[in-house]
Amino acid sequence: MKISKKWFVGATVLSSLVLMSACGSKEADKDGKTEIEFFSQKKEMQSTLQEIINDFEKENPEIKVKFTNVPDAGTVLKTRISSGDIPDVINVFPQNADFQEWAKNDIFADLTQAEYLSNLSEGAANPYAINDKIYSIPLTSNAWGFFYNKTKFAELGLEVPNTWSEFEALVQNIQDKEEVPFALSLTQADAWTLNGYHQLAWATTTGGFTAANDALVRSPKGSIQVGNSDFDQVADQLDLLNGTGQKNANGATYDDAVAAFAKEKALIFPNGIWALPAVQNQNPTFEIGMFAYPGQKEDEQMTVGAADLALSIAESSKNKEAANKFVAYMTTKDAMQKYYDVDGAPTSVTAVETQDRFPETAGVTQYVFTDRQIVWLQKDWTSEETFHHMTVEYVNNQDRKQLASNLNNFFDTMK
Repeated sequence: MKISKKWFVGATVLSSLVLMSACGSKEADKDGKTEIEFFSQKKEMQSTLQEIINDFEKENPEIKVKFTNVPDAGTVLKTRISSGDIPDVINVFPQNADFQEWAKNDIFADLTQAEYLSNLSEGAANPYAINDKIYSIPLTSNAWGFFYNKTKFAELGLEVPNTWSEFEALVQNIQDKEEVPFALSLTQADAWTLNGYHQLAWATTTGGFTAANDALVRSPKGSIQVGNSDFDQVADQLDLLNGTGQKNANGATYDDAVAAFAKEKALIFPNGIWALPAVQNQNPTFEIGMFAYPGQKEDEQMTVGAADLALSIAESSKNKEAANKFVAYMTTKDAMQKYYDVDGAPTSVTAVETQDRFPETAGVTQYVFTDRQIVWLQKDWTSEETFHHMTVEYVNNQDRKQLASNLNNFFDTMK
C-alpha cells in the first residue's frame, strides 16, 4: 500500500486503516503493517514454512504474514470459505473438486497474467486451469511409482523395466529366483495405496489423462465391459499383483508393506514418493531407487500426481498487492530451495537446484511437470474412495465381471 507524503493524506489513510481494523478487517495490524493470512495444509512442513515467512517479512517489513496451520485443515477451510471468512493466501489442492467449484464461483483471484508464472516450468499451472484461467500456483507435486531394492536388483542381475512386457518378465524373473516381487497392502483400509497403479493402468492403456477419463467417466452408461480391449488390458495389469505379494499381503496394512520392503521381504514397493521417509525410518541396509509405471511401448513410462504446495489468492482479499508479493516470493529460489531441501517433492520453480538431490526418487520425479505426468484422474470425478476399494477387491478375487460392474456402478452416477 502506498501512502502519500503529505501529512494530511497520511493521517486520513491511517485513520481509515484503524477504523477498518476495528471492524474486523485484516488490512493492517496495530503497528500499521499490512497483514495477510496464509492458510497452509502442509502441517509436516510447518517449521520450514515459518522460516520462509520470516525471511519474507525481513525483505518486506511493511507486510506481516499471519500463518494459519490447524488440525483437519481441509474441513476448516471448507467451513471458512462457506462462511465468507476466506484467508488471503491459501494452500488448496487444485485437482480437487472443491477447488474447481470455488474457482468457478469467483472465490479465488484470476492469476493468469501474474508475472511470477514465468518462474515456473512452462505450462506447470495449465492442468489446473478453470475455463482457461489460472487460479492456482503449483509449487510442488507428488508422484506415484515403484520403489525397488537397487542393491538386490544388481546382485540378481535384474533391470528396471521400460515396457509393460518387460515388467511382466521382471516379476516372473524375481519369482524364478525365489524372491518376492511386491510389498503390498491389500486391505480395504489401505486400498488407497494402489490408486496410482489402477489409474496409471488406464492412462497408459488408453493414452493419457483425457483418454482414460473418456473411457471411464465420459463413456456411455454401462459401457465398461469384459471383452473391451482397454478394460481387458487394465485387468491384465492388475492381475500382476495377484499372488506376487509378500506373505499375508491381503491382510497387510500400509505400515506392514513399508516394513516388508524395508526388511527385504519383497523387492518392489508400489507407492508414492511420499512414502520414502517411512521406508528410510526402517533403516534399510540397501540402496533405494524408483521407476515409473511402464508404458505399452518403450519410453512411454508415466507417473500420476498433482500439486501439493499450491497457492491461491482470495478474490475478496483487501490486500491483494501484499498477497501477490508473498506468492511471488514463494516462486523464488530463496523460498523454494529451502522448502525443497527438506520436503524433496519435485518443484516447478525452475531456479531451484535439484540435480543429484533425492536420488532415491529420481526415476519417477524426472517426469513430474512434463507431459509424462498426468494429474490424478479423480480431478474429473465427483468422488474417488470407491475406486480404491474396487481395485483391491479385484486384485484379491480376480472377478472381471464384478470389476466391470463395479466400475459402471461407480462412474454411471457421474454421467
